[in-house]
Amino acid sequence: MDDVKVYMVVNLKIEDVDTYRIYEKGFFPILKKHGGEFVTFDDSFEHLEGSEPLTGGRVIIFSFPSEARAREWFADPEYQELAKFRREGAPTMSLSLVRGLPPRN
Repeated sequence: MDDVKVYMVVNLKIEDVDTYRIYEKGFFPILKKHGGEFVTFDDSFEHLEGSEPLTGGRVIIFSFPSEARAREWFADPEYQELAKFRREGAPTMSLSLVRGLPPRN
C-alpha cells in the first residue's frame, strides 16, 4: 500500500542548541526534495499517560505521501550526512514511522 501517507513522529531532547540549529537549517530542503511536509513541533507538549517521554524534550511531526518516499528520505546520503548534527545536538531521541489510514474506496 504505497499510496498511504505516513507520519514521522520524533521525540528528542536538544542538548547542544548551536549544533542542532545546523541540522534545522538543512532539514527542510531535504524534506521537500522527498515530498515531505512539516506538520508541527511542540517544546511544551503535555504527556497524559504511559511511559514518560523525554523530559524537557520536543515532539516533531512531519509526513510523506508514501512509505517509500519516507524511506528514501531517511536513506538519502545528504540527509544522513546532515543527521550527524542532529545526533550530536540531540543524542537522546526516538523516531517512529506511523502509517496513515488507507484511502477509502
